[in-house]
Order: sequence, then C-alpha cells, then structure tokens
Amino acid sequence: MANTTDPNVPSIVYSVTSKRLIEGELFIKQHVFDYIIAGTSEVYFGGKAQVYNAGDFRFVAKNRLSKFTKQPEPGGDYRSISICIDNNTLLEMKDYHLQDKKLHTPYDNIFPLTPNKFFKNYIDSLLPYLENGKQISQDLVKTKIKEAILIFMEANPKLRNILFDFTEPGKIDLEAYMNEHFQYNGDLNHFAYLTGRSLSTFKRDFQKIYSTTPNKWLLQKRLEQAHYLLKQKKMRSTDVYIDVGFKDYSHFSVAFKKAYGVAPSAVR
Repeated sequence: MANTTDPNVPSIVYSVTSKRLIEGELFIKQHVFDYIIAGTSEVYFGGKAQVYNAGDFRFVAKNRLSKFTKQPEPGGDYRSISICIDNNTLLEMKDYHLQDKKLHTPYDNIFPLTPNKFFKNYIDSLLPYLENGKQISQDLVKTKIKEAILIFMEANPKLRNILFDFTEPGKIDLEAYMNEHFQYNGDLNHFAYLTGRSLSTFKRDFQKIYSTTPNKWLLQKRLEQAHYLLKQKKMRSTDVYIDVGFKDYSHFSVAFKKAYGVAPSAVR
C-alpha cells in the first residue's frame, strides 16, 4: 500500500517485499485502489483487524490513520499494485460524476471492492510496465488513473460519494480521537489536521483537556499501554514497541526503563 505524500500528484506504485513488513503508522493523503497480487495483508484500525489475500481489490480512504502488515506467500514475495487517486484528476472529472448525495454514513478506512470482469483486464494492462521496470509517463499515469476510477466506480457506485467529496475534515471530539489513535506514530500536524484543527488550535485544545503537552501525553499513554501488553498479555517487547507507536526499539527501551525502573524485556 502506498504511503502517499502529495495529494495532487498521480502515481501507480508496484510494491514487492520478500520479508514481513510492519508499518507503525500510515497516513494516507490520497484515496488508493489497492490490488494484492501475492501474499497477505492485515490492516488494523478502530480496534479491529481485517485480512486481505491475493486476488483482493480494496479501497483505501484518504485522510485516515491505519496500521498494516504485509506477509509474503511461503517461499515467495508480497506483491501489490496501488493506484493513488490524486485530487487534480478527481477535480477534472467531478462535473461528470457529481455525488448522488452528501455522504453521512461512516465507512471503514479500508474496505473490499466488488470486482467485475474488467478489473483483471485493467491490472493485466499495467503489469508489462511495472514488472519490467519501465518508466510510465505522467500523461499515461493520469489516463490509467481515470480508467481505474471509471472501472471501479461502475462496479461500486457508492464510491462516487467518497471520491468526489472534497470537504476538509471537520472539527471533532479531540479527546475521543486521541484515545483511539494514540498508538499511531504520526506527527502532530497529522493529528491536528484529522481532528479539524490548525496545529496551534490543536495544542491549545489539548492543553485544556489534558493539562499537558501532546508529546508528553502520547509518551505516557504509549508506555502505559506497553506495560499492560507486556504484563497482562505476555507479549514480547520487540513486538510491543511497534504496536504502541514507537518506531525505534532503543528509544522505547530507554523511555520504558525511565518510567518503570526496569527494561521492557524484564517485565513478567
């Protein structure tokens, strides 16, 4: 799955990994159509996990935080194709594909797409470029992205109301959001944006609620969760640090020992 950085740049990403990959946090700035060619992917969000296998097509919603693992097939690789849907392409198409209505019902960060006979043909048209390492021109990338939108939307009409919704995230309950998403190791700009705030307003609102800074609160919250997982769930410290939002084990180990007086590996 692509970790997109610029919501206005179209791209088609061919991913290959031969070992298990765990991302501690993934902030998607573009909608993504994702197709798993080989292997298995497990996605975590909202306190639940979803498993996707080779042959699955899925839609990844923009402006969401998710965790995932990529598991290669036995003796092989994990391979996938991600079609990243940039805002500029959607804006070019919006007059012809207006929303049926404003979308008020919630939807998952990532959900499966109902395929039709054209999905496989579309993927087959991309593979000669991607597998041979050929550079695809930006004009062709944009054309193939528009094709993907039309094909996937025809089989999944409700996508129209998600794809062509250009509203920014609205201001939401900051305390509830942070308690649910503290384990994602995103920067404060991500948290501010996703709760509908400027960075300065986010910090000010956070101080009013928690009487401390976001960074101090996140560190304490992650360490408390790590201690619980080590003590009660008997998890390994080398697994826990990623689960609670640390990207670096040595940083986690030092912070944990400072807070609890013992190394995380010594908790029983």
